[in-house]
Amino acid sequence: MKKILATGFEPFGGESINPALEAVKQLDGRIIAGHQIITRALPVVQKKSIAAVSGSIRELQPALVLAIGQAGGRPEISVERVAINIDDYRIPDNEGNQPVDAPIVSAAPAAYWSTLPIKAMVERMRRNGIPAGISNSAGTFVCNHLFYGLMHYLHQGGNQIRGGFIHIPYLPEQAARNPGQPSMGLETIVRGLMLALEAALETGEDIKMGAGKIH
Repeated sequence: MKKILATGFEPFGGESINPALEAVKQLDGRIIAGHQIITRALPVVQKKSIAAVSGSIRELQPALVLAIGQAGGRPEISVERVAINIDDYRIPDNEGNQPVDAPIVSAAPAAYWSTLPIKAMVERMRRNGIPAGISNSAGTFVCNHLFYGLMHYLHQGGNQIRGGFIHIPYLPEQAARNPGQPSMGLETIVRGLMLALEAALETGEDIKMGAGKIH
């Protein structure tokens, strides 16, 4: 059976949970269109996160890779468009690394596009009542670090495997500790991710849909 690799980060930044990790626990072993989802937990550590996902790709040879991360403050599931070649950490990662204005991969492109059908994924989620949108920035912390490293690795392999990144909101229990922040229930997040993966498997060329932002 063909495989999908889905990854989620461990908690970071003082949080005791990470919705990305909780979501992938729920996804593990599920079947979509003849593909089995295999999940991996990743450290919130520069370089080690890329090494972990690269090793899992070599092991599993998946048809598709979806990395998932937490974006506290975002109100919807955000499908990322682009990864940029910069580390600029506002806080240290989980091993105390805090690079500033450092390239993720030296002498490599400034950015990589997701190779997933991001608009089809958003449209599928919205059509089924899940708040979702396109994001044009994955930040400059470990999420973007992993996203860039993943796309660089897949590019070196000739993009035979498609890949991309999704950010998800806080869980309600996290929002309760961070007053005023939006949240989304785990069941809704998991349903949204399943719909996004379903659309990714079914869609070759992405759909045309206005999803740009004025600022």
